[in-house]
Order: sequence, then C-alpha cells, then structure tokens
Amino acid sequence: MTRDEIQSRILEIFREEFEIENPGLDDDLREKHEFDSIDALELLGKIEEFLGSGLTQDEKKQAMDIRTINQICDYVELMAKKRT
Repeated sequence: MTRDEIQSRILEIFREEFEIENPGLDDDLREKHEFDSIDALELLGKIEEFLGSGLTQDEKKQAMDIRTINQICDYVELMAKKRT
C-alpha cells in the first residue's frame, strides 16, 4: 500500500467517522479539531480494520503521542510494513 493510499483512507475515515472535513496534514488534531482519547481509540480500531489485523498493546502505546494526519500516516505505513 502506498503513502497516497494510506493518506486517502485516513482522510476518508476522518470525514466519515469524525465529521472532520479537509483537516490540514500538520494540524494538531487535539487543538484544532477537539480530537480526544475516545476518538483516538476509535481511530485505532479503524486502523486495525484497514490493516486487516489487530494491533498489539505496544503498537497502540506507540500511537499515544500522535497529533497530526502526517503522523498517523507515518504510523500506519510503519505498521503495514511490519505486517508484510
């Protein structure tokens, strides 16, 4: 899966699940869009669906400091590479 495919899917998730239209790729999601820990857990579930496999506790902990769409894409790209 390419970076463009990952970014496209993440932006689609934000539109469909969180009603956030066109977030800036480097927006601080917490500050600019009031993205909270419950939203983060929902997003992790969607990432698991996208990857087609569950995330380990350690992998979920790695996601706790993510603040931007670009960081989410980096994270998904890394998790996808671990699974190939």
